[in-house]
Formats: sequence, structure tokens, C-alpha cells
Amino acid sequence: MVASLAIAAPLPLLVPAPAAAALPGEAPAARSAAAPRGAAPERVIKDEVALRVGPGGVARVRETITYEFGGGRSLERTFVTRRHESVTQDRVYRIGNVRAASPDGGPTRVAVAETGTRTALKLTGSGALTGRRTVVLDYEVRGLVAPMGPVEELRWTAVGGWDVPVNEARVTVDGGAMIRNVNCFAGPLDSAIGCTQFYTNHTHTQAVFSQQQMLSGEYLTVVVGLPSGATGGRPIQERRHTVATAFSVNGVTGAALLGLLALLAGGIGALYLLRGRDARVVGRKAAEGDHAPVAGSEFEPPDGVRPGQIGTLIDERADVIDVTATIVDLAVRGYLMIEEEDRAVTGRLDWALRKLDRQAPEDLLKYERLLLEALFTGPDGAPRESVKLSELGGTFATQLDRVRSAMYDDVVEQGWFARRPDTVRSRWTIAGMVLTALGVAGTVALALTTDLALVGLAVIIAGAALAYGGQYMPAKTARGSTVLAHTIGFRAFLERGELPEGAGALTSDGAGPRQRIALFSRFLPYAVVFGAVPKWAQTVEDAGERAEGADNLYWYEGPAEWDLSKFGESMRTFTLATSGSISQSRGL
Repeated sequence: MVASLAIAAPLPLLVPAPAAAALPGEAPAARSAAAPRGAAPERVIKDEVALRVGPGGVARVRETITYEFGGGRSLERTFVTRRHESVTQDRVYRIGNVRAASPDGGPTRVAVAETGTRTALKLTGSGALTGRRTVVLDYEVRGLVAPMGPVEELRWTAVGGWDVPVNEARVTVDGGAMIRNVNCFAGPLDSAIGCTQFYTNHTHTQAVFSQQQMLSGEYLTVVVGLPSGATGGRPIQERRHTVATAFSVNGVTGAALLGLLALLAGGIGALYLLRGRDARVVGRKAAEGDHAPVAGSEFEPPDGVRPGQIGTLIDERADVIDVTATIVDLAVRGYLMIEEEDRAVTGRLDWALRKLDRQAPEDLLKYERLLLEALFTGPDGAPRESVKLSELGGTFATQLDRVRSAMYDDVVEQGWFARRPDTVRSRWTIAGMVLTALGVAGTVALALTTDLALVGLAVIIAGAALAYGGQYMPAKTARGSTVLAHTIGFRAFLERGELPEGAGALTSDGAGPRQRIALFSRFLPYAVVFGAVPKWAQTVEDAGERAEGADNLYWYEGPAEWDLSKFGESMRTFTLATSGSISQSRGL
């Protein structure tokens, strides 16, 4: 032994001396040499966590932090206290009862702030700090323990969230019962890389974890398996409020949605049956429309109604085609002449409407008088004898609203509608739009604050359905439904393009073909309303070709070299051009 000591004594003199260890409160020599003169970079020298799990899974934690300051006055420790387990579910860890102390003048004023998935503890001192300071944090954590089959699992990011490097981290977990298993992970938050060291003590009631050299933003996550029922702890689950949760179907929203939709659907259905379409009345009266629509020597349309009236009755709208049909009807009845201009001379296809003197103005309905005034009143308010179709505008455009309004008033005066169809449509449409707007506002408010946004969505759907259904809400009376039923048969007759057998037959004086032309012309305005102009105009054309010397109609004149063989195409083009001119006038 003496010889061995004698040999070993000189060895320290032969081995190079290690770098001198830094004393507490001093910066390491290597770092001081590398760092620039002035403030030293800050870091956590050691973060030591002692955690004890109690009843209910509540963990009492004492965390001792040795921090090297470089002139700052505060430090911030961040905990991960919320994890997104699913689209709508979060697991929450609650930190409370936070206290701070320091034996050597470190920062001790604590401010707790929760932002998103993290909770930050900011410790502030009274002035700038340099060198190493020790801070002792005491706090409680709830929600660490969760049952996992035959064990209770404690999982916690015990160390981390620093914005400076950590030289050494150490965690001790006292489970209060025999520990079944332990594990740990170091690095990014969801890292699967094991930590430097982990083990249990000889009684297997305490787990020890350590990690060396952690970078800023890295974590040390510890996992401890305890016997089932050891603490009775349960995880804290919270429903996360997102777009998915705001529009989620649950007991409340499901019941409210179904109930509201059923109520609204029933209400709309009841209104439709009570005040809406009259399909049942039309069906009951349809048999009356099966008789021949042309009978006797007068050849009158069903119930003696005018083309504009029929157009308004059928679709409950006074629209472009109804005004066009009325213009043709006024020409057929002798109130104006339609003159087709020679395209070879004018360079364009156009028509002139020339006013005729008619001795029976009392035969005109109010909307027909207004239409004639609109056509034959100039922009300066002076009457005019003729107007070109391409020049419609000015006063005509401003008077069209009056014409349409008079057409709606007329169908009410005839007893076909209890109320003006346009007014009924407007009221229901506005009500639907208001309900939709309220639904949008309600949906936004509910989506931002609750999980009941589907209730607002149901209101939006109902409002949109009401606005759309309002187009079908004008109600025909029984009398109007009867006229409509007769009109259905009359339309079928016009679409066939032929008179009943024997009507308008040739007579001994040769007046038959001309009589047929007059009869076909009489029904042509109704064909305009029903969209049967090509078929019916061809019928007029055929009748004219069989009539000797019939190169024009008493209400329609073509250019030179024009005869009734060209009437079908002329009439089709005229109706299209008239409808286009009316539309361009912005009156409809």
C-alpha cells in the first residue's frame, strides 16, 4: 500500500488540469471567454421538478429553477395546458395556487396568462438581474391522470417551454403507490425520442427522469403508470368551440331544428292550401273546359276574356308577352295598323304602328286605353299618329308601369283574384327576405357564442323557402279558377291550329276564305300569349293563300312584293321584336 501511494502521488502533476469550475453566481469561464464584453446570454442552469400525486389526480408541484440572468428583470415559464384530442374535444390541464419565492433575490412577482393551448407564468423582479438566481415555484396541476385500462396514466410536460436553453432538467414523481411503468420523451412537444435517463427508486414508489442540454422550445414529457384506482383521477375534457361544433347536431339543435322545420313547413303548407294556388278548384272545374271553346257564330274566346287578361290570369304576372299580345289584339280589333317597312329601303327590319280612328272607345279596358296612350304620346307629351317599333321609349317607358298596374287591377275587378297578384308576391317575398336576413344574423351570433348555429340555419332555409314560395302565393277565386279551366281547353285548341269542322266554310259568294282569315286573326293575339304564334300564324298564312287576291290583312300590311305567304315569318319576328323593344324600354 505504501509503495502504491508513493507511485500514485506524482500522477496529478503529470495530468493536465481541467478547466476551473464556475462558482455559484459566476459565469462559466468558457462562456465568459466566448461571450462579448457586457451582458451574458441567459439560460436555465437547472430546472428541477418534484411532483406528488394526491387524491383525485391533483398534483402538487415544487419546481426549483436556477436561472442565469444577463441583465433582464424577468423570466417566463410556459406550460402546455390544452391538447386537441379531436376536432371538437380538448384535454385540459389546470394550473392554480401559484406561489414564488427566491432565497437569493430572484424575481418573485407572478403573473399568470392563458393563451390558446398554453399557460405562461411570468416572474418579475424589482430591477435588472445578473448572474445566477434561484426561484422556487409552488403550484397545483389538475387533469394529469387518466384511466388507461388496468392502470392510471400520468402524462405531463413537466419541463419545457423556455425561450432559452436548459442545461439540465430533472423530474421526480411521487405516485403514492407502487409504480407499474415509466417512460419519458425529450425534444419537440410530440417527440418520440427518449430522455437521457429514467428509473424508479428501490421501493418503486418514486420515478426519476433527467435530461441534459435542452434547446429553447423543447420539452421533457414524463409518463408514469399507477395502479388502477390509485388516485381516482380523471382527465378534464372540454368541448372546443369551432365551426364544426357551432353547427354540430346535438339533442338541443336536433330537436329544435326538426321542430322548427316542421312548424315552418306546416305553416307554409297551410298558407299554400288556404291562400295559395288553386289546383283543387281548377281540377274540379276542368271538366267544364272540355267543351268546344269555339261555338256559335261569334267565335268568342272562353268567357270573352282579352289576351292580356288571359296572360295575367295564367301566370299571375303582367309581363312582356302580355303587353305584346295586347298590341296585336288592338290591331286585330281595328284600333291601330301594323305596317312592316321595306328592309331593302330602310336597311333594317322595323315596323310602324299607326293609330286608327275607332268609333267605339268604350270597348277598351282601362289598361288598353293606357297602352294606346303610351304608344301614341310623344316624348314632349304631344299626341302622335304613328310610331316606329324601334323608337319606343320616352313616355312609353314611363307609362308601362301604369299599364301593368292597370292589368293587375283589372283581374281583381273581374273577380278572378281577391288581391293583386304582384302585391301578394311582394309581401311574401319581402317577409321571406326579412326572415332570411334575421336567420343570417342569428346564425352568425349563435356560431360565435354557442353550438346552436343550426337553429339559425333552419331560419335561413325557412326564409329562403318563404321568399321562393311567395312567387306562388297569389290566390285565384273560384270564378278565376273556372276561367282558367276554360282557358286550358282554349289553349289546346290554339295549339292544334285548326277551327272546328264546318266553322268558316266556303260560302256561295266566296266569302269563306276571308271569313276564315278574320277568324284566325281574331285568335292570333291569344296564340301570342300561349306561345303558339308559329303554328297559328302558319294557319293564317294557309288561309290567305287560298283566298284570291289576299295579299294583306286588314290589320297588318307588308312592304311591296309581300303577301300572306310570308305572314308566318313576319308575325314571329314582329312578336320577338316587340317584346325586345318593350324590355329595352326598362318598363318590364
